Amino acid sequence: MAEIVSTTPGLYPLPDWTKDELSRLKGHQKGDLISGDESGEIVSVYEEARAEVIGAQQSAGLDRIIEGQLRWDDMLAHPLAVHDSVDTRGIVRYYDNNNFYREPVVTGELTADGDVAAELTAADEQVDAGLQAVLPGPYSLSELATDEYYGDDAAFLDAIADFLAGEAEQFPDVETLLLLEPSLVTNSPGDGEDERASAAIDTVASALDTDVIVQTYWGALEEKVHAHLLDADVDAVGYDFVTDHEANLYNINEYGTKDSIALGVVDGQNTLVETPGEIRERIEWVDDQTATDFETIYATANTELFYLPVNKFEEKLEALAAVADAEEVTA
Repeated sequence: MAEIVSTTPGLYPLPDWTKDELSRLKGHQKGDLISGDESGEIVSVYEEARAEVIGAQQSAGLDRIIEGQLRWDDMLAHPLAVHDSVDTRGIVRYYDNNNFYREPVVTGELTADGDVAAELTAADEQVDAGLQAVLPGPYSLSELATDEYYGDDAAFLDAIADFLAGEAEQFPDVETLLLLEPSLVTNSPGDGEDERASAAIDTVASALDTDVIVQTYWGALEEKVHAHLLDADVDAVGYDFVTDHEANLYNINEYGTKDSIALGVVDGQNTLVETPGEIRERIEWVDDQTATDFETIYATANTELFYLPVNKFEEKLEALAAVADAEEVTA
């Protein structure tokens, strides 16, 4: 079997102790959410929390360590929500769940502002090896936002891609870049738009000389969208084998995939903790059912993990890491 690399999609739950502290410092209203100009006290809380979640990943033994995205009050919309050329307006449901984010309305030119890069640089000081960057994919970020500046869907998608690429260019050295693209599944791009989405992913991927994974979730890609995604110059595509294993397996076997693959085999929204044995069985099932001789299999959760209580989140980290550790022992 291919090398198994344990990782996660990011967007972690805040450590329990931070909730009262941030409530005191930030408040509870829409205007109290992260805006990019936090006080020193708030910054200090997030720095301590970042160190804690990095430590949890290292203690678990994950192969890829992420910054945690603890400041991302607006989930995948965060990079726009804190940008000077963006107004945050009404509260909008975050996909098909009970979380909400501020609608980011782009009112001016988008240029890289270094917000995500600064978080990653801070994490880099605590991580000796295996640092992984996480960004929203350009298509998903464009779908979560509203354009009042570029005036055209294609131009807006291009601008989002250029913005994310500019942000990525400021990153420290990373082992992998993970682009989260749930909207490719939940709001599938139509004819022409699917090709543009692939080109936009190319733009972001080309900003870094590292392995790039595009993680899709909450179902399976439509066949044509999947085919266009494989045209993108990325190293692996991620599939949600928790939500729809049959349709994802069909896409892989019918249209192929990249030489490496990311498998969402741990449920990022369910508190039931999978055992390492169960995770291993799911990975082996996919490997047995496909003809591709994968170079690397990234074992990961299918979605972001902020939905979970901290104790269940940490247990899932340990289960994922144990699968990769067992594979190393077997080898």
